[in-house]
Amino acid sequence: MWTQALSIAVLLADMAFVLPDAADADSPLKPDELQVLRAQYEKEGYYVGVQTKFNYAWGLIKSSSRNEQQEGVRLLSDIFRNSPERRRECLYYLALGNYKLGNYAEARRYNDLLLDHEPGNLQASSLRGLIDDKVAKEGLMGVAILSGVAIAAGVVGGMLFKGARRR
Repeated sequence: MWTQALSIAVLLADMAFVLPDAADADSPLKPDELQVLRAQYEKEGYYVGVQTKFNYAWGLIKSSSRNEQQEGVRLLSDIFRNSPERRRECLYYLALGNYKLGNYAEARRYNDLLLDHEPGNLQASSLRGLIDDKVAKEGLMGVAILSGVAIAAGVVGGMLFKGARRR
């Protein structure tokens, strides 16, 4: 188990230097892989290392469970606040985590902070496009829903008005 934890930690540490594509966030770890990260995180307890916490947070964000994703974002937020040397990578992973959770304003805020410091960051630029697409799509869906409600209200109002005139 220790070798498996070490190999997963090395893999995730390597990813910290090369930011993954947003699509990588959609491929969850296998349950036993996430369990290895969880066990290491819990084993370190109160004195958990920043890298262990970061690895576990990224594993949680990759999860398909909303609760685990939220916990991953919470852990990354702690790292962001308390470990200035890890802020750069936390910005991207916080943007990804919030994107997966549908918190597009927060995702955009973190991603834009990263792009302010690294305008040529291809992964962050790609994520910006994904965020913008989702916001536009959901905006159109909102307009369509409001239009549907307005039409339905108009039909119901017309029927009520027509019924009132017949009396």
